[in-house]
This record gives sequence, structure tokens and C-alpha cells, in this order.
Amino acid sequence: MRARASKGTTLVDTRAGGVGAALLTAVVMYATFAGPLAAQDTFLTRCGAAVHQEEGTGWVSVPQGQIFCPLAADPKAERSYVSYLRGDFATIANAPSGQQTNIGAVGLGDSFALFRYAARRPGNGVQVDLAAAVFSQFNLDTKSFDLINADYLVGIPVTMRHGGFSARLRVYHQSSHLGDEFLLNNQPERVNLSFESVEAILSQEVGSLRIYGGGEAFFRREPADLASRLVHAGGELRPVIFGDGRVLLAFDYKLVDDGSWSYAWNARAGLELARVPTPGHPPRIITIIVDWYEGTAPYGQFYRDDIRYFGVGFNLSR
Repeated sequence: MRARASKGTTLVDTRAGGVGAALLTAVVMYATFAGPLAAQDTFLTRCGAAVHQEEGTGWVSVPQGQIFCPLAADPKAERSYVSYLRGDFATIANAPSGQQTNIGAVGLGDSFALFRYAARRPGNGVQVDLAAAVFSQFNLDTKSFDLINADYLVGIPVTMRHGGFSARLRVYHQSSHLGDEFLLNNQPERVNLSFESVEAILSQEVGSLRIYGGGEAFFRREPADLASRLVHAGGELRPVIFGDGRVLLAFDYKLVDDGSWSYAWNARAGLELARVPTPGHPPRIITIIVDWYEGTAPYGQFYRDDIRYFGVGFNLSR
């Protein structure tokens, strides 16, 4: 199978026509909808981003909360989760062709706010964070649940919000490592996968609908045959709200320029349950989800593989 860029290795080059179109669409939507949405009071908690009521305006160091909502269906979003996956994982599970494999996926991730400035409306402003995550996959069909792969990410996202429009500019590093048991049992060709990337994502909320678009570009990558850019887009719909809960429908799509524009998509449905520790605090969002994924693998060491799986999981996001 030919080499393809990892979906965890998300990339953008502003020369890409698809990226330019996505950015232009988001800017047009901002100009059209930002005014009316600025008057809304519910979008902050609906998508999961909110700030402490006493830190809504002015300059705040080490603030609480976020102003850019996590991308709900992005497999590489910085969140903590545990998932059960079943499907065709190619060489990831080293199973015979056509045989279904059971995988356990675990992630630990969060974003720590360093400072934020908001001039007028609470929840608007510009914020700088320090974010980190680790994503690991385990083969549940082996006796010791062998660790297959682990991806480590650390980055500095700069986010902004004005009404229903938000954006994220992020520079981050990723390195990926195979598990000891997988190495001993399979003796694979190891790839020293490591890269830095710059990402730009624009997001617009219109009622219960959120759409986003942008992409990423590598400025250092190993191995050298990793693709240099990708386009990233998606949408989220929360059509039903009941008390502190809501229904979530989300879709994430990545298109990688690896010579033939490889793709990967993830569709997600579930229930989001918000917990507010005390009045005025940002919520913690617990999500029970079902996933369907198809395309190039989001696991760094296996960026050459095409996979397909169905999964259920439990997510915790800020």
C-alpha cells in the first residue's frame, strides 16, 4: 500500500485551493451572521466553550474556560476518552485480510489557558493556551491487550471569538511510537514519525448548527514522504436540548495532498451531558458517542494504512 499522510498529521498550505475556498466561505459567513449571533446568550454553553462569569472581560492571566469549541468529531481533538472499536485495521492489528479486529483506544488530553483578553462582551476575545494529548491503541484480541501505537501531541493554540464566529491558529508537534509488545510480536518496519505543523481553523455557529473549515501545513516532517498539506472541514448539529443535555450529530472530513488527495472521514452521534460545578463556572461536557470512521489511519505509525471501523465511547471535554 502506498504511503499516505496520517490524519493525526493534520496539515495546511494556504496555496491549496480547497483551503482558500474554506477560509473564504467562513469569512463570508462571519460577515453575514456575526452581528445577529453576538446577541445570543446560549451558544457558549451549547457547543461546550464558556468562560468564568467574573473573567468575561478585560485582561485575565491563567483564566478559566475556553472560547473555541473542541471539534466534536475530530479523532485528534485534545480530549480525554475511552473507546471500543471494531473493524478492518489492516497492518495495525496484523490480522488476516477481511478479519474484523477489536481495538481499545484511550486518550488523555487537555488545554491549559495562559491568558485571555476580551474588550466588551463576555465570552469574546483572544486567548492563548498550552495544549497536550496522548492517544494510544490496544489490540484487545491479544492476551495482554498489546499496546500498538501511541501519539504524543503538544501545541500552543491561539483562539478568538466574536459572537458566533471563532477561530484557532495552532502550532504543534507530534511524535508517534510503536508499543513494545507489537514490536516483539510483529517485527515491523518502524517509522520514526515526528513533525511540526501549523493549523488554521475558522468556525461559524448558526443556531444549533456549527460548521468549520481550514487546514494545516507541515514545516518539518520525518519521514520526508509525509504529505505537506491537508484540507480540514466539518459540521456539528445539536438539534435537541433537554435540561443539561443535548443530542450531538457531527461529521469531520480531511483531504490530504499526497499526490492523489487521500481522504478520511468520521461520523459521530451521541448525547452530551453538561455539568456546571457551581454557577458562573465553565461546564464539563461528558459525551456518550457512536463513531463510524473510514479512510487513512489517524494513528501516526500507520499513516500508510486505510482502515474502517465502528466504535462506541465515552468522552470528557473541558
